[in-house]
Amino acid sequence: MTSASDLITIFSDIIKENIPGDAWNWLYAQKNPANSYDLNLAFGIMPRKTGKTLVQITNQQQELINAAKPGLSINSWAVDRLSRVWLLAQYQADDQNTYFRTIENLFSAAEMNEQVALYSALPLISYPELWLKRCAEGIRSNIGIVLEAIMYHNPYPAENLPEPAWNQMVLKAFFTDKQINNIYGLDSRANTELARILIDYARERHAAGRQINDMLWYLVQKFVTEQQLNNMKQGHFND
Repeated sequence: MTSASDLITIFSDIIKENIPGDAWNWLYAQKNPANSYDLNLAFGIMPRKTGKTLVQITNQQQELINAAKPGLSINSWAVDRLSRVWLLAQYQADDQNTYFRTIENLFSAAEMNEQVALYSALPLISYPELWLKRCAEGIRSNIGIVLEAIMYHNPYPAENLPEPAWNQMVLKAFFTDKQINNIYGLDSRANTELARILIDYARERHAAGRQINDMLWYLVQKFVTEQQLNNMKQGHFND
């Protein structure tokens, strides 16, 4: 089993390959910031230091990431997003309360791209139980890239969200036409209540003459008979 330090090492190698040497030297000097002020400053100015180009990674590097943190992918990330996550993953504090206040303050003041980085960092930062409320709040967002940072290739929701919040996230993904198959943990977190909610949603879509995402049937199928599933696909929800 790999550790968080393994993932930080992998990220370090990828960042070094994607930014100029002077930018890496600056970033490395910010490693494990001594206090919240230093963290806030480095986090805020990150794009000016690293740039915003899309990260280029090899298949081998992605395999290493998957081994270190199943479900995590950085394929569509910009380098400033990866660098911010790298920075947050190494932040330590003397006590849990100080740690929470520091990260919470970043969330409170974050603009859109900073929110994306913060939600992307949830699988790596300490005290995962402390960020359940923040994650649930992010799911209520109407900002597409923020939702995608939580939903797509992010193992935090599957590993930590209670069932009602998980169900809300999956339903929100259907409502907002997200790529459902990019959500990690769909099979392991499938549940009867989610199936009921999705069937109700499908019934409403059918009544309105709207298409139903095939992934909905995939999530529902283990909770209904084959005949019931076929009937619903044909619009017969009460059979």
